[in-house]
Formats: sequence, structure tokens, C-alpha cells
Amino acid sequence: MIDSISFIELTVASATALFIVGFVGGMVSGFIGSGGAFVMTPAMMTLGVPGIVAVASNICHKFPKSLVGAMKRHKYGQVDIKLGIIMGIFAEVGMLVGKNVMTGIKDTYGDVGTSLYVSVVFVVVLAIVGSFVLRDAWRMHKAEKSGESDGTHKVTRLARWVQSLHIPGTMMYFDSIKARVSLVVVAPLGFATGMLASTIAVGGFIGVPAMMYILGAPALMASATELVIAFVMGLGGSILYALDGVVDIRLAMIILAGSLFGIQIGAIGTTYVKDAVVKFVMGLIMVIVLFSRFFYVPGYLSRLELIDPIPEATITTLKIFGDATLVLALATGGLTIVVALIKGMVAHRREQLT
Repeated sequence: MIDSISFIELTVASATALFIVGFVGGMVSGFIGSGGAFVMTPAMMTLGVPGIVAVASNICHKFPKSLVGAMKRHKYGQVDIKLGIIMGIFAEVGMLVGKNVMTGIKDTYGDVGTSLYVSVVFVVVLAIVGSFVLRDAWRMHKAEKSGESDGTHKVTRLARWVQSLHIPGTMMYFDSIKARVSLVVVAPLGFATGMLASTIAVGGFIGVPAMMYILGAPALMASATELVIAFVMGLGGSILYALDGVVDIRLAMIILAGSLFGIQIGAIGTTYVKDAVVKFVMGLIMVIVLFSRFFYVPGYLSRLELIDPIPEATITTLKIFGDATLVLALATGGLTIVVALIKGMVAHRREQLT
């Protein structure tokens, strides 16, 4: 190895910051079903946690939190347990492969290498998925405004084609899709979800859109079912990373404590909002976090001598921009969910009164 695993020293300030990050991340997780780690992982790295430790510790905290969120949303009839378990099993295979990639980078390039890898993957994945989800949310919002949409779930052309496939011996019926789908299609989606989760602790970026646009599940059910997937692969991933000694249980427990409170609020909020709002919040936070990670990439490249050296003053300035953008992402996510929840509850109460 290039160097040993680096665990940060916890102070009252850093522990408090981690708790707040966990709370906001929990709200996001309960609301959009992504696990919330796309907020937590960058926040932990901002506090000085190496990329591989941030990913491993986030995976460790995900499975108990995801279980709580899944149970909460199961009460509202939003969880497809069968689909979640099946995709979770295939995700475990992807988790194993992704973990080996991450530890290989750690052995070759050290902590900075893993931080660079996590940041670059974040930027690429968030740019693709975030822009797609925002575009879809805007289209759905315009359709609702113009009266072209009746608020019901619309199955994409790709999902209709997938549901029309019939491969003998591989077909399985899923309640969320209300159709039989081949495991030949489900397997690679689960694998990709686990692969990404083991790399940046965020599998929902693939899992949720895949269930919505490829399999044909409604947004609320896709986001809720992702919590089941996160529980299954998070349990296995925690064991895999713990065997390599890169799980900081202190960070995992602090974030878990905050997120267990936040996830309750986020899960309740989904019962009062439309699919378009869920997609909008998901895409908005993705894009903001994208810019947060982008500001760190030049510094990592410079320290690894992959580009011409950058003055430390410039690296510090870029880090400040990255930190400020991350705070903006946390504030935007938290406030948007709370406002959506309050508006939804008020509208629901008015409907009951009338």
C-alpha cells in the first residue's frame, strides 16, 4: 500500500456537522429513495475523510437507515418487496466488483486517489442523471399545468418494450410494474446499482431511474423500493469493506443517528406530493452537488502530479467554493422537502374540509 488508512480526529464541531449532514441526508433519502449518500459522502470528504473511508462508512450506515425508511413507506403501500430483494441480490455482485476496484485504486494511489475517483464519478454520474431527471420533471410539470396529464403514472416506450419481452424461464411478476419482466433485464440493472454504490456509496442514481424508465415503476414506488435494495446491498457491502479495515464506525453511527430522524420526515413528505416534485428535488440536489465536487478535482489532480502543480492558494480557494456549494446543496434539499411537506399537508387538510 502507498499509505495507511487515515481516520479523522473527531471534535464537537465536526461531530455536530456530521449529525446535521446525516439529518438532511436522511430527509433526502426518505423523500427520493436514493439513500442520501450523494450528499453525505461529499460532506464527509469536505471534513477531511478520505474517499474510500467516506464511501465505506456511508455504506455501513445505509442498511439500518434504509430498513427504517422501507418499513415506513411500506405502510403507505409504496414498496415492492419482491423487486427490491431480487435487485438487491444482483446488486451484491456489483458491490463486490466495485469494492475491488476501489481498494485497487487505494493500493496504487492512496487516499488522494480514491478521493479523486469518487469526485470524478460523482461529477459524471450527477451530470447525466441529474439533467435527465430535471428535464423529465419539467415535462411532467408542464403536462399537469396544461391539463394534458391526469396525474397518473405514464409508462415509457422503453419500459413497454421491456415488459413485452418474454424469455422462458426468466419471467417474474412485480406488483409495482403490474407486469411480468425478465430477470435478464433486472439482473444488469441490479449489478450496475451495486457497482456504483460500492464506488461512491450511491446506488439510487441508477436504481431509481432504472425502475422508473426501464422497468416502468411509478416514481414513488421506485424510490421506496430502492430503500429495500439499499438495505440488502448495504449489509453485504459493509462486511466487504470492514474486512479491508476502511469502515469508520464512529462516522457511520453519527450520520445514522441524524438520518434516522430525517428519514421519517422525508418518507412522510412523499405522501403529500406528486411525482414531478420528487423528480425535481432529486435532480436539483444532484446538480448542486455536482458543482461542489467539481471544485475539488483540480487539487486532487495536482497532488497526484497528473497535471502541472497548482498553487496551494488556488487549491484552497477552490475548496472554499466547493464547501460553499455543498452547504447550498444541503440547505436547498432540506428546505425544499420541508416546504413541499408543509404545502402538501395544507392542501390535504383543505381537501378534507371541503
